[in-house]
Amino acid sequence: MTDTAAHGADPDKPSSKRWIEVALTVDGEAAEATADVLQRYGYQGVAIEFEGIPAERLDDDELPPPTHMTVRAYIRDDERAPETKAQLEAALGHMSLMYPMPTPVYRTVDEEDWAEAWKQHYKPLRIGVRLLIRPVWVEIARRPDEIEIALDPGMAFGTGTHPTTQLCLEALDAHIQPGAQVFDLGTGSGILAIAAAKLGAAHVLAVDNDPVAVEAALENVAQNDSIDKITVQAGSLASVVGSARRFDVLVANILARVIIAMCEERLGEVIRPGGLGLFSGIMVTQADDVEAALRATGLEPFHRRVQGDWVVIEARRPAAA
Repeated sequence: MTDTAAHGADPDKPSSKRWIEVALTVDGEAAEATADVLQRYGYQGVAIEFEGIPAERLDDDELPPPTHMTVRAYIRDDERAPETKAQLEAALGHMSLMYPMPTPVYRTVDEEDWAEAWKQHYKPLRIGVRLLIRPVWVEIARRPDEIEIALDPGMAFGTGTHPTTQLCLEALDAHIQPGAQVFDLGTGSGILAIAAAKLGAAHVLAVDNDPVAVEAALENVAQNDSIDKITVQAGSLASVVGSARRFDVLVANILARVIIAMCEERLGEVIRPGGLGLFSGIMVTQADDVEAALRATGLEPFHRRVQGDWVVIEARRPAAA
């Protein structure tokens, strides 16, 4: 969902065409928790930048662990910005009671400069056994066995830098079978749909309720020559669950509370008997509640993939008797 500036609006008021970047530089231990807070208030996710590692070394097989990371998010520069910043700072204040937190740094970014802001912090990334995530503006040597995804996230969530996306990519790499029918619910930039297609899925339905995300996903699908295997459209769970379509694999990298709510809206029914669901955007402390909701919708959780404070829950729909 996006907000647009009304025609005839006061020109002295902040426009929705401007954004406020918020950045915090923290140590590795605090990066995941900081990203979770920023994700609550930022538009379409966060970016995490490793500090102290030169760009020319990002392709090394062995990198030294970063001592600090910068976590960035963007909020609209509109009449709600002061309230959003106050809520964000209050949440960070609560965190600082348990762990020292720096003061957030703000700067204003024009919408046309958004892509440039991402480009400064978004580098190639190898994930799992076979996947290489490459920004479209960076050239990098690909190994013979690698599957490359060229991505320009724009303002859509899903760059591969956040653990929730990385865990989903690893799970897709492990589970996608040739010919699979896949449903990417909340596709964002389209990164997971593209990965599924390149890993061998016969077709992927990728939906999002944000038109900005739909546009970004369409562009990325075209960039990766996957138009014939991926359908991107505006939509939601409700637009699919009432249809006859059922899938071998469902991937939902959203938020724990959204997944729990969807379980009450027949989420499990979109997976074929014997099919698989991959659920992410979940903190470890939320996993038990999400698994309980998945069981209530007819799924059987069987495995967790964990990275830091984040988890992907893998669940199956029991095969028909």
